[in-house]
Amino acid sequence: MIVLRAGVIGLGVMGRHHSRVLNSLEGVEFVGVYDPGTGVPSSIQGKDVTKDLNRFLDMGLDYAVVAAPTVYHLELGRALAERGVHALIEKPVASDAASARELRAIFDEAGLVGGVGHIERFNPALQSMRQRIEDGLLGDIYQIVTRRQGPFPGRIADVGVVKDLATHDIDLTAWVSQQTYVTVNARTTHRSGRQHEDMVVAVGTLSNGTITSHTVNWLSPFKERTTVVTGENGALVADTLTADLTYYANGTTGAAWEGVSSFRGVTEGDVTRFALDKREPLRTEAEAFRDAVLSGDTSGIVTLAEGTEVVVTAEKLVADGQSHRLT
Repeated sequence: MIVLRAGVIGLGVMGRHHSRVLNSLEGVEFVGVYDPGTGVPSSIQGKDVTKDLNRFLDMGLDYAVVAAPTVYHLELGRALAERGVHALIEKPVASDAASARELRAIFDEAGLVGGVGHIERFNPALQSMRQRIEDGLLGDIYQIVTRRQGPFPGRIADVGVVKDLATHDIDLTAWVSQQTYVTVNARTTHRSGRQHEDMVVAVGTLSNGTITSHTVNWLSPFKERTTVVTGENGALVADTLTADLTYYANGTTGAAWEGVSSFRGVTEGDVTRFALDKREPLRTEAEAFRDAVLSGDTSGIVTLAEGTEVVVTAEKLVADGQSHRLT
């Protein structure tokens, strides 16, 4: 069996989780971490944490997970590509669209696998939702609504809520519907005294005419992670905090009231909560990237091209929100 040598760049919250998963991933040897910051441990999962990038790259890596602050993604991605190392880069793939496009070009020209850590794609509820939509459960898709709210994350300093959180919803919406964004509009607020937006309400239209709306903030005292897809046959509701998926079918019972029956509306029919195999999304993502490196088949991961489109859409939302900001 081929064993790939993998390391992690950045030992923040996500870097620690990636280290844990890689250390127990079949077919992978976790070799260590690079993080030049102060206050990080000297080892994790029994492996050294080095503050020297060249020393890290000299470990003979097959691939690395980049979990450093977004502003460093382009620089680190370039260094990895120059050494022939495949990379899974945490979302957003870059701070801006130009940097994202450059990263994509660097990895394409080097013939390396580049992926983006949009972990929501690997949530069991959304994976099941995507498959059921593809199988025709909902029929035509009319609308996708997401709500992503929670307390302020102290780990974020270099981007606003659009690029940190709304990028999840941009990616998963395009992915579950197999459509692209055609138009987007947004309203944003700056309530926490930072230079970046901390709340956004966004609407959009997808390539097949599906309409979308996204409510995202990190100033809510409670956590919510909900995706609702409404189609001609009913609605699918995914709670990605609990990885639950529920189907609300349109009612089929006829209306006795003639005035109502003449209006072709719908009522609630059967409700089904699907039993899902609830595997950890980060481990599923890690397995998919490992397999992509081994086979060269990137159909099971979020590619740099897809990650770039997410950043492009996010930038449009930020710009539109700024253009409508009251002064």
